[in-house]
Amino acid sequence: VFLTMSEFRFTRPNRFPPVIKNLLIINVLVFIAQSTIRPGTYFIENLFALHDVHSVFFQPHQLLTHMFLHGSLEHILFNMLALWMFGSILENVWGGKRFLTFYILCGLGAAVLHIVVLYFEMEPVMEAFRQLPSQHQLELIESPTFKVNVATVGASGAVFGCLAAFGYLFPNTLIMLYFLFPIKAKWFVIIYGALELALAVRNSAGDNVAHFAHVGGAITGFIIVLIWNKTNRKTLY
Repeated sequence: VFLTMSEFRFTRPNRFPPVIKNLLIINVLVFIAQSTIRPGTYFIENLFALHDVHSVFFQPHQLLTHMFLHGSLEHILFNMLALWMFGSILENVWGGKRFLTFYILCGLGAAVLHIVVLYFEMEPVMEAFRQLPSQHQLELIESPTFKVNVATVGASGAVFGCLAAFGYLFPNTLIMLYFLFPIKAKWFVIIYGALELALAVRNSAGDNVAHFAHVGGAITGFIIVLIWNKTNRKTLY
């Protein structure tokens, strides 16, 4: 069988594939909305950020919507940079539909582990709350200072899933740590994942980073890519 040159298809990796591009746009637009629509009132966060199940603000849809909110300019810049760096490569390999499925599932996995852990962490707080007089309970129940009402936002869990998948599929690809120090992707993922797990278990006072969400996203991403790659044990590099 002979093929003419016109029958060969040469594809070049897209630096901004469509799903990544749309995720970046959506996250930026939501962040602008957070900054401009009733700023300082927690209006959008109360509706769409992820809350502890004890909170009066908790809604099931927050398992998904929290992924598109961010707490600061640095937060969204870091997440979107990482999403573009690792996610664009995964989308070029998998295609848009599979990547979007992967991304959403990683975000959901991160949220589920986070709220399960949070449930047990907040039980002592709720036990103390139940002992308060009813008037004091009414004052606290919707207060942003009440611990169970502290919201979780960010795409970090889904991004950690992308990082885990990248480390699995491209283990020997060099990542420039702080743009200066080269490290293989597999070691970067293992070290970073171990650090997040250690910080999650340590649970230091004053640490407002949802480390268990990061761990949950990474675990979900690793499991998914392990299943998808089950029939093909080869890594891409």
